[in-house]
Amino acid sequence: MAAPRISRNSLYAVIAIIALTALVLWLMGRVPICKCGYVKLWEGVVAGPGNSQHIFDWYTPSHVIHGFIFYGLLWLVARRWSIGTRLVIATLVEAAWEIFENTPFIINRYREATISLDYYGDSVLNSSVDILAMVLGFWLASRLPVWVTVALAIALELFVGVMIRDNLTLNIIMLVWPLDAIRAWQQAG
Repeated sequence: MAAPRISRNSLYAVIAIIALTALVLWLMGRVPICKCGYVKLWEGVVAGPGNSQHIFDWYTPSHVIHGFIFYGLLWLVARRWSIGTRLVIATLVEAAWEIFENTPFIINRYREATISLDYYGDSVLNSSVDILAMVLGFWLASRLPVWVTVALAIALELFVGVMIRDNLTLNIIMLVWPLDAIRAWQQAG
């Protein structure tokens, strides 16, 4: 059985959502690119000023996993809708998160509850790429066997967790219910 195709209209809607999100973030005062004045393909320093400012960073895999999760949830609750419609909905949710994540409320929450003491929000470029990473995750989940998608999500979480002592799971826990034991472990690295 061939994988379902995403219509051009759905792809155009995804592009429009990303463009509108970039505009909203810019109007919110987010910097288009890193204040350093240049763009890097990879920023590997989690505690540095370039984190969440360039194209890819240690949090990019979290956004790919968002795509896995959104695909799975929408398959469960809206299986009869076209894959394009589900992708548009997933993109809207991810875009809403990128906007919310860059509000003073969430920026301050990250600073208070997580190891991201110097976090001051994402650049417009980084947020846009984060949304594209979710789209990639959604697309992969639509084509890979479920067990491969789950194994890939676990592998990404474990790899990032080992490398930087943070990942999507820890980020959610620390935003919702900060635990001193996790904070201490993260700061020990």
